[in-house]
Amino acid sequence: MSDPLSEIIALLQPRTVFAKRISGAGRWGVRYSDFGQPSFCAVLEGRCRLAVDGHPALTLEAGDFVLLPATPGFTISGFEPVRPERIDPKVTPAPTGEVRHGTRGGKPDVRLLGGYFVFDSPDAALPVSLLPGLIHVRGAERLSVLVQLVGAESSERKPGRDLVLKRLVEILLIEALRSTSGEDAPPGLLRGLADARLAPAMQQMHGQLARSWTMAQLAKKAALSRSAFFERFTRTVGLPPMEYLLAWRMAVAKDLLRRHDYGLGEVAERVGYGSASTFSTAFSRYVGQPPSRYARVSRTSPPLTRN
Repeated sequence: MSDPLSEIIALLQPRTVFAKRISGAGRWGVRYSDFGQPSFCAVLEGRCRLAVDGHPALTLEAGDFVLLPATPGFTISGFEPVRPERIDPKVTPAPTGEVRHGTRGGKPDVRLLGGYFVFDSPDAALPVSLLPGLIHVRGAERLSVLVQLVGAESSERKPGRDLVLKRLVEILLIEALRSTSGEDAPPGLLRGLADARLAPAMQQMHGQLARSWTMAQLAKKAALSRSAFFERFTRTVGLPPMEYLLAWRMAVAKDLLRRHDYGLGEVAERVGYGSASTFSTAFSRYVGQPPSRYARVSRTSPPLTRN
């Protein structure tokens, strides 16, 4: 059976980790501007306040883990009123040691391990849009261990470092998303996979992408009428079922065109189109350029630079 969550992580291609230790004491606060790349934080000891744009403020405690798949602006602080120091993570030099905010010296009120990574996929927008904007897991012992492994590996230059970090980040992402799945998750992939009726249909979409699915066939997999399936899928996942299927087909097609030397006919067949011309028309309409041009441009573009 296909695993949509694993497929989305594979499509995102996470890599390049930077991690740092942060501590705060007394009156302190830091305001980070919109970053856009995924970031994470684990509370090693103490407590602090986190206010992410568009989300209710949180009190973070020891053992908590936070993941922001597309980091917006946020403020992290102690609990005393303060005008936060403004930081732009895109231009601020990376620190070499622990970063201390507020009162210097002495025991901190909170100690964190925070960091970020990048998604190598140039088409990360769709997979990221299917994930919660903020993932907060309380008492996440497994995640805390993973974060500390990431921190230790990222601070050293041992042979095989990049490969180890890539695998650790993949596991970190999956573990965080597993911990968030359920009916209380926001609309998106995790909530859809937690729905006993929708999950079989979603697994079939991913597992048999080459099949010419109809709404009636997918509704049957979910044991629902067409209208009930459409309404439930749209409400739970955040996209109508056929729109979700089209978006996923185009995301996979982009990946095949960019990373593999497949002809248009083979790509078309793999993503559910009966001919290269039909696929080319659909791709051009969806992406805004023909697949042949997309493949040529994406293969000659320089790789993403490390932050």
